[in-house]
Amino acid sequence: MIVLASDHAGVALKAEIIRLLEARGTAFRDLGPADDASVDYPQYAHLLAGEILSGRADRGVLICGTGIGMSMAANRHGGIRAAVCHDAYTAEMARRHNDANVLCMGGRVVGAGGALQIVEVFLGTDFEGGRHQRRVGLIELPPDRQEER
Repeated sequence: MIVLASDHAGVALKAEIIRLLEARGTAFRDLGPADDASVDYPQYAHLLAGEILSGRADRGVLICGTGIGMSMAANRHGGIRAAVCHDAYTAEMARRHNDANVLCMGGRVVGAGGALQIVEVFLGTDFEGGRHQRRVGLIELPPDRQEER
């Protein structure tokens, strides 16, 4: 299950992504908002992170003006690895090397065509594991507690 959320700056791009997911037959849930009235992006980032951490969703897509604010809010949650991606290569590496579980994009940065390609790559790329698994594990512990690994 994929969950999506945005702020007012990402509603239009989120609608394009929803059409893509419907065409692919991908199970998804839109967490809002439904229109472009001004909202506070952290609320939606926290809501989406909760869905992933609870196990009700596997991955998420967050969209705000730049993708940066959403990623900052989502990454406050242990177990969330939100990556801002502006092209297919960064989306591929976010999945392959960092096991990103949340894709963040900027509705004012990435056009619809590029965004759809980014989503396709993000959803279609597996985590490599191996040497990257240890590094992803190090993300979860602060530097002063790394010896606990």
